[in-house]
Amino acid sequence: MDNTIGRVASATVMVFALMFGALLLTKCASTMVPTGGPKDTIPPVIVYMNPDNFTTNIDTLHPPKIYVEFNEYVQIKDQQKELYTSPAMKKKPSVVRRGRGILVTIKDTLRPNTTYAINFGSSIQDNNESNPLHSMRYVFSTGDEIDSMYMSGYTADAMKSDSVSKSFIYFFIADSVEQPKEWDSTMFKYKPQVIARAEKNGIFIAQNLKPVKYRIYAFEDTNNNMEYEPSVDQIGFLDSTFNPMEMPGFTIWYDSLRHYPSAEPQLYFRMFMDRRFTRQVLSGQERLNRHKAMLYFGSQYPEVTKLEFDSIPTDKVIYDPQNSTRDTVALWFDLPAEELPDTIKGRITYFKHDSINELVESEDKLRLAWVYTETKEEREEREKLEKEREKAAKNGEEWVEPEKPNPFKINIPTTLEVNKDNHVDFNFDYPLTKFDTTAMTFTMTTEENTEPQSVKFDIVPDSINRRKFTLRADWQPKAKYELTMPAGMFENVARESNDTVKCTYTGSDPEKYAILKVKVSGTHPRAKYIMQVTNPQGKVMKELANVTPGDYTFEYITPGDIMLRVVEDMNGDGMWNTGDMVLMRQPERTEIYKNEEGVEIITTKENWEFDIEVDMDKLFAP
Repeated sequence: MDNTIGRVASATVMVFALMFGALLLTKCASTMVPTGGPKDTIPPVIVYMNPDNFTTNIDTLHPPKIYVEFNEYVQIKDQQKELYTSPAMKKKPSVVRRGRGILVTIKDTLRPNTTYAINFGSSIQDNNESNPLHSMRYVFSTGDEIDSMYMSGYTADAMKSDSVSKSFIYFFIADSVEQPKEWDSTMFKYKPQVIARAEKNGIFIAQNLKPVKYRIYAFEDTNNNMEYEPSVDQIGFLDSTFNPMEMPGFTIWYDSLRHYPSAEPQLYFRMFMDRRFTRQVLSGQERLNRHKAMLYFGSQYPEVTKLEFDSIPTDKVIYDPQNSTRDTVALWFDLPAEELPDTIKGRITYFKHDSINELVESEDKLRLAWVYTETKEEREEREKLEKEREKAAKNGEEWVEPEKPNPFKINIPTTLEVNKDNHVDFNFDYPLTKFDTTAMTFTMTTEENTEPQSVKFDIVPDSINRRKFTLRADWQPKAKYELTMPAGMFENVARESNDTVKCTYTGSDPEKYAILKVKVSGTHPRAKYIMQVTNPQGKVMKELANVTPGDYTFEYITPGDIMLRVVEDMNGDGMWNTGDMVLMRQPERTEIYKNEEGVEIITTKENWEFDIEVDMDKLFAP
């Protein structure tokens, strides 16, 4: 225990040396701004404070004004985002410039026997080059002593494993709040005793803690109001309490690249979006064109029990959720344009939250109006044709109106490199009422056989987007494919049909790609895993679900830098599941594979095989 306390104490001394080591007791002799020479990159230096930093027994009702002087003139930027106090004050202190310093006025009545910290973030900058003084803090106490314990931690996106910057970390003394049993309301009912904030790298150093147990939460303050807002801010929480006196020591250093203190994290927060408190309501409705309208719900998975319109039969309305959470819905009207009125009236019955937050079955009216508005391009084309017609009439010539472009839209690559992981997607603007696959001609030629051969294929509808289909085939390396879709093969709800479409595809050459082989061991008995090959920015390139111990192969990997991300799929549903703070359920864990040297990046090359071993017990160790 003594050794631990010593390491924490050393960390304390180091932090204050970093933050206030430039404190000078003398003042500069001149206020003249120098000219010429190299660009100033040095932040302001504190030369004087009154009252001094770490002053105790501050009056709770009439706290003194605080003056901080620097070695140069300063400016104050982004106070709303950068400045905060720990614990929070009802009114933020005012900060104004005075000479070569700043004057801080506390506008709140303070708590007795409490250590306060005014955190300036990067708001104090020099007046000439805007060099910020990072992590400046002023600490005082309304009691006889300054709380001096420390803890460090890291805030990371639970799904992407990327750091979450500028998150607030709230510390609640465990004995001052109720012990959560079935559900946790701490963040909504209580005010924290200590507040810390993560830097851009996700690391935080919480200071001025007491040697007591804390319940600790972290949230991403999206709206810069220091209030946790479900469905707006990401949240993270710890399953147990932590006492800084009982924590192992940790190292603190000054990050010279980012210009703020950093540390080895003792605590780890997996941040997620908790949508539990989002109210269910029909938040919006609009009609985008004659055949399409949109409904927007306030929360995920709306329960719709009835949808009807005065002028459209129920079987002619296509209900089309636009995402997996079903909170954005397209309505398609399967009728000729001349049968659709400019204003469609109807009713929707669904379960929405009432005034006491209970879900009750309710009916809302729908009014979907649309009026054709000529675009600038359409007007210019019309005026051009009118001039041509007038000119022809004036010259006694016959004028024939040009054929208008086919409005039918299909988004399909006309050329593409294909393989077993890269098939051909069809995307349409409207749902189809006709898709005649028997009319398609699909052939293949190879270097050995130049005579076109028919190719077997499957057309697979997308599980979410009903306007998307995928053509799958047993693609052969280096083979040439020709796909022909004749006119009239497709028809949509707007009674539009396609012109002839021709596409040519080429089978991938395996020698131009890399292969990643993964040997999996040490899995959790209740878990399956999802392995994702991503680029260095975290974008998923390939994915494999339902992974258990064994050997797995990722083929056709584009040469370059990749990472291997693994999801601990505890419920085996093949997807990552978020958490629930109120029910105290953590999100499913996600980790990035690292080699023995701790390197995440795997650099692949053409025609190379890369073998790695992933021990899930080690990767997902506590």
